[in-house]
Amino acid sequence: MISIPAIIVGEDEALDRAIKRFKRMVEKEGIIREWKRREFYEKPSTIRNRKKKALERKRLRKVRRFGHGKRF
Repeated sequence: MISIPAIIVGEDEALDRAIKRFKRMVEKEGIIREWKRREFYEKPSTIRNRKKKALERKRLRKVRRFGHGKRF
């Protein structure tokens, strides 16, 4: 089931405020990010490589944060 973000605009609510609320909701649900990810076909090998590189970056960040892997 696809959920479509919707907002109810009150009679005394400004339109720009309602648009801001809608944009925040769309961003929170990750709709734009998902659309950009699916915009073009990505080969399975490219997906694997991207995920592998992301894991490596995450591991390196963790090592840097906790003292370069040295134990005292």
